[in-house]
Amino acid sequence: MSKAKRTDTQSPAQHVADNHDLIRVHGARVNNLKDVSIEIPKRRLTVFTGVSGSGKSSLVFGTIAAESQRLINETYSTFVQGFMPTTARPEVDVLDGLTTAIIVDQQRMGSDPRSTVGTATDANAMLRILFSRLGKPHIGSPSAYAFNVASVRASGAITVERGAKKTVKATFNRTGGMCTRCEGRGSVSDIDLTQLYDDSKSIAEGAFTIPGWKSDNVWTVGVYAQSGFLDPDKPIRRFTKKEMQDFLYREPTKVKVNGVNLTYEGLIPKIQKSFLSKDREAMQPHIREFVDRAVTFTTCPECDGTRLSEAARSSKIKRVSIADACAMEIRDLAEWIRGLDEPSVAPLLAALQQTLDSFVEIGLGYLALDRASGTLSGGEAQRVKMIRHLGSSLTDVTYVFDEPTIGLHPHDIQRMNDLLLRLRDKGNTVLVVEHKPETIAIADHVVDLGPGAGTAGGTVCFEGSVDGLRAGGTITGRHFDDRASLKETVRKATGALEIRGATTHNLRNVDVDIPLGVLTVITGVAGSGKSSLVHGSLPQQAGATGESVISVDQSPIRGSRRSNPATYTGLLDPIRKAFAKVNGVKPALFSANSEGACPNCNGAGVIYTDLAMMAGVATVCEECEGKRFQASVLEYHLGGRDISEVLAMSVAEAEEFFGAGEASTPAAHKILERLVDVGLGYLSLGQPLTTLSGGERQRLKLATQLGNKAGDQLVYVLDEPTTGLHLADVEQLLGLLDRLVDSGKSVIVVEHHQAVMAHADWIIDLGPGAGHDGGRVVFEGTPTDLVADRSTLTAEHLAAYVGA
Repeated sequence: MSKAKRTDTQSPAQHVADNHDLIRVHGARVNNLKDVSIEIPKRRLTVFTGVSGSGKSSLVFGTIAAESQRLINETYSTFVQGFMPTTARPEVDVLDGLTTAIIVDQQRMGSDPRSTVGTATDANAMLRILFSRLGKPHIGSPSAYAFNVASVRASGAITVERGAKKTVKATFNRTGGMCTRCEGRGSVSDIDLTQLYDDSKSIAEGAFTIPGWKSDNVWTVGVYAQSGFLDPDKPIRRFTKKEMQDFLYREPTKVKVNGVNLTYEGLIPKIQKSFLSKDREAMQPHIREFVDRAVTFTTCPECDGTRLSEAARSSKIKRVSIADACAMEIRDLAEWIRGLDEPSVAPLLAALQQTLDSFVEIGLGYLALDRASGTLSGGEAQRVKMIRHLGSSLTDVTYVFDEPTIGLHPHDIQRMNDLLLRLRDKGNTVLVVEHKPETIAIADHVVDLGPGAGTAGGTVCFEGSVDGLRAGGTITGRHFDDRASLKETVRKATGALEIRGATTHNLRNVDVDIPLGVLTVITGVAGSGKSSLVHGSLPQQAGATGESVISVDQSPIRGSRRSNPATYTGLLDPIRKAFAKVNGVKPALFSANSEGACPNCNGAGVIYTDLAMMAGVATVCEECEGKRFQASVLEYHLGGRDISEVLAMSVAEAEEFFGAGEASTPAAHKILERLVDVGLGYLSLGQPLTTLSGGERQRLKLATQLGNKAGDQLVYVLDEPTTGLHLADVEQLLGLLDRLVDSGKSVIVVEHHQAVMAHADWIIDLGPGAGHDGGRVVFEGTPTDLVADRSTLTAEHLAAYVGA
């Protein structure tokens, strides 16, 4: 192949296009940012740090990434834009030099049972092609191995006229891999009919016990009572065999009720469609309680939980079916693929090999492709999303990461750092919001925001190299080399939770005593079995011995965009009563969801406008100016402030406000003290819960649980409480954990942070590896003994951390 020869002998002067080597932000005012102006180098790794609430996410996600995505969305047709989320232009004067932003965040993946690790990446698609080419017996195209594709058979006549001839095609077949019994879900549901109705009553007497099924509702009870298929005045237990069949299983049939055409359907398919097809977590609490009571989920007996049809499972390569391949740990599957030598599919094998090796490299080799994506932690979900980008041919892209080290053992952080550097070395701009010093240390450029949180933050305190940060006087710089020391004395246990023969997930018949009355840290590499032990075995044992387990995790808090810290913690009730008492009016006036709501926006503070084919727009309500309340309500004051001004306060400001003077409200002050205790003093009382990070959600739940009056037999289980915490805030968290234990509670923490390990009274280390290489207790004892022992990965990293 000939190459064109260059005729110039010396390099030309810099091209004008090469001047665009910076992302320039001028006058950013998103959330708490105070006219921030900054220049970020392209094709470099920039780490943004600062205390929680200092404005990191507002700058990186809310300004840079949001504007990049908004501009890309505008390139699509208005038809396509109608199906895309909309974002208003960020409040910023100038944004220059942007490239396409790819956000790799910690949002958990959808909990649809048909969504798995394999379907969320390209791995399943490539496996299906592989089996369609090499599987014996050959059963069809790649769709024959897909549990998301049902088999379709149709017959009829299609006449195609071509010239003088007429061609008639009479049948259509498509072979899918979906199990017909569970429809690709892997589990089947059994409905307890006694939870749906009282068979001693008639429909007219109110036999139905389903939430929302009232006797005057024509769409539910009415259609059964007036369908003509059943006698509404006869007790259900006296129905004939035909009536019972119609009542429970009848196919959808058009009926007339009060002159209106409605569809009658058997009770069981109706319940399955109206309740079981929805995401359980998105249900209202009373509906979720009903579903938990009425429905039991068991592994599908036909496909044994593989989701695949018998034909798909019968086709094998070297005695391995696609179900077997998806059930393997990914590192084992990678080895099996490496052993396949088939030139006809060599490019496919190479691409699949690269994807599977990326899983292993990123520390997820212990997962299996058939693992439901809804069961992944936030950190695991973020790393699965990374897989898509590692082999990407794109360059000059801006990758935005939100604490990529979450859920990673110190042993795995180095591998994550290598991946971030590899993305940068491909010519990409990598922006990382991070607190871990190990990741800050590899940055080419550091931006430190602060100095405080909320209204006390929002300014750039430092910009430059890591060495410059260390030497600087910022909070991050001062705490960068902080190291917790091992405790000289540890507390003595007051009892123990004896777990025997634990086998949840990868646990290997684990016997372990978890001490009570002390701070216990459960650690080990990602996938070693920590969550399986804590969430799978601990609650049953605690229940048997009389302890109450309060599990505080980072899962989303269910609620609408009207929910905020004040409503979630119950803080708003004493505040409303205080306003009502001082002003001699009803408490309901001070609720934006009740009588006091602005009539124009119904208390939302914004007006949502649906623009049909174009994306909807949210605009601040002109009548209340975003305050959410009627003007007349804002005339009532407490301590010189109206209710909208109180909701705009930060937690720390409100604690002071309700602690003394005319506004003194002891019930509200107690709740606010707990919020400050868990490090959420910077949140505003009216901030929507949908804007909180995983770590903030967990600390909000913890603050709510701290008011629990269940006595001393409480066991708090915290899942990585240091998530999202700045180096300076970890010390405050340790103080809170100490106060909990000293008050007679037992605290069990699943954690990777060495400062929390060093502060523990007792450590249980699981491992030695992940997946089938884990599931065993490799050490139990004090942190001092662990450091002296040096026999595990955790011991080595903790010893290095404390300088032992």
